[in-house]
Amino acid sequence: MTARIAFQGELGAYGHQACADTRPDYEPLPCATFHDTMAAVRDGQAELAMVAVENSIYGRVADVHSLLPESGLHIVAEAFVRVHVNLLGLPGAKLEQVQEAHGHPVILPQCSTFLRDHGIRGVVSSDNARAAREVAERGDPTHAALASEMAAKIYGLEVLAPQIEDRPDNTTRFLIMAAKPDMTRRGDHGMMTSFLFRVRNIPAALYKAMGGFATNGVNMVKLESYMVNGSFTATQFFAEIEGHPEDDNVKLALDELRYFTSYLNILGTYPADAARR
Repeated sequence: MTARIAFQGELGAYGHQACADTRPDYEPLPCATFHDTMAAVRDGQAELAMVAVENSIYGRVADVHSLLPESGLHIVAEAFVRVHVNLLGLPGAKLEQVQEAHGHPVILPQCSTFLRDHGIRGVVSSDNARAAREVAERGDPTHAALASEMAAKIYGLEVLAPQIEDRPDNTTRFLIMAAKPDMTRRGDHGMMTSFLFRVRNIPAALYKAMGGFATNGVNMVKLESYMVNGSFTATQFFAEIEGHPEDDNVKLALDELRYFTSYLNILGTYPADAARR
């Protein structure tokens, strides 16, 4: 039986592209939401979940970060996928005919310049691949979709304008998650560790908690804060560092962090993607 990898969206979504690029031996399993994507792994429907967490233009995917703490899954890999946004239309349609372009709220800002320059109105869709499917079903040449070339092939559309993203370095970072952690050292570009923590309610707790990483030479590449249960006084942080928890300097830094925190949850240790460099 072929192993499955779940992703948010329909066939042809950028998550599907990420699965095909990084785990071609896995059968893709489309899911309606990020919650469903993670639940598919917890329920045994899939072995892995491909989850988008941030885009170089749009920023972080807030829905995903709110789900990570309660997902019960572990990060086992990361993947940086170059996102080419294409304007897809009906076969034979012309760019000048297009009045509306349908796409996910994350993708619309990524090609806002092109849409504005061509007088095309952006319309929100729950998924880019779904937008492509619905454009094909509607049969109206004034409607187009913002999606991948993969989606064009799947739904029988034509690329009316290729690679219309505002910036040439438009990239989405995905996390690959599994039911069990993988603490082995692997990959050719070093290891990354992601974790959540809450600082104790004492003066300068965050400053003191971060000091252990500086004094032990651990490079922290991400630190983001979130409110906990709507409280303005309890703050949770999501952090990512270079290194493995068993590295001597990382171990010392985490030990110091534990002293100043009331909660620490290591979400995963995984090889750094080559694109990170």
